[in-house]
Parts: sequence; C-alpha cells; structure tokens
Amino acid sequence: MQTREMALLMRDGLLLPQGRVEVRIVDPGHLRMVADIFKGKYALAFATMRSSGNPPCYPTATQCDIIDFNQLEDGSLSLVLEGRQRISVLSAVQAKDKLWIARTLPCRNWQQEPIKGEFELISAALEQFYLVNPDLFELYSDVYLKDAAWVSQRWLEVLPMYNQDKLVLVNQPDCHKTMDFVLQLIKSHVD
Repeated sequence: MQTREMALLMRDGLLLPQGRVEVRIVDPGHLRMVADIFKGKYALAFATMRSSGNPPCYPTATQCDIIDFNQLEDGSLSLVLEGRQRISVLSAVQAKDKLWIARTLPCRNWQQEPIKGEFELISAALEQFYLVNPDLFELYSDVYLKDAAWVSQRWLEVLPMYNQDKLVLVNQPDCHKTMDFVLQLIKSHVD
C-alpha cells in the first residue's frame, strides 16, 4: 500500500465511510485548504480531535469528499462531507497558517453484510433516531438499513460516548462488536 498526503480537518466528532456530516469553515486558513482540495492539491481527511498529541487527533481517520457546500449569511462556508475510506494517520506537519498536512495509509473498510435476527432492532432504532433528528437524516439521499456495517457506523457517529471508546470499536476488523454493543445498549433502555 502506498502512503498519501492529505489535508487534515479535525473536529470533536466521528465520520466513517458512507457517513455524512456538515461542518462550518470560518477561518481563512481552512478556506484556503478547501480551495487546495478543489484544485486537487490534497485529498481531505476527517480526524477526531484529542486533547494532546502531535497531531492533536487520533491516528484513525477517514478520507472524505466534499459533496456539497454553501456560503452562509455570516460569510462562513458550510460543507457536507461524505466518508469514503478509513485511513491511518502516520505523521503530520503543521503549516504556518496552523493547518495540518498528514501522511496517511489506507485501511480496510468494514465489509457490507446483511442484518439478521435480533440485530434488526438496531436498524429499526436507527430509523427512529433519524425520524426525530431530521437534520441528520436530510444529509442522506440513501440509507442502507439492511447493511450491518452501514448501520453500525452510523450508530458510532451519533452515540454520546467518549471518542476514544468509539475508536476502540471502529478499529475492530468488522462491525460485529459494534452491533453487539448497540444491541445491548438498546435492550438495557427497553427493560
């Protein structure tokens, strides 16, 4: 596998393959980064911030695409990002304008697999979650509620957990531990 340089966008959140998130870009350095991405100078990586370290993010990140953007009334830029490929951040340097450029290596995405049996409950619960959170649901043109990997990753993006705990599940070879975790969490709130 070959390493690749990517611009790092760090937030206190998680974005995984096929997930979508809307972010606001305010400062001129990040606006320049967006211009460089559109010019093809860099690919974009979305990374979860952490309180210390160099770079100040976890080594597990996601290469993503900008699928929509709008200029807001205050002059800032709203971007809709879609996760594409899990990556590992090997190293990073900070430019003069405080932006980070990372050397990355692609990682294996979770494979699609059908949701079966009692795990259909986590799919139904996600569908309900989106109904009461229409702002998140509107980001998606398609939802894949029959795909265990897709459903598991969407739960990891929205669950109110510490990022370091989410990343323990993200770094598993497949979605099975996440499915078990979410199912137990739902059952504990039903009982």
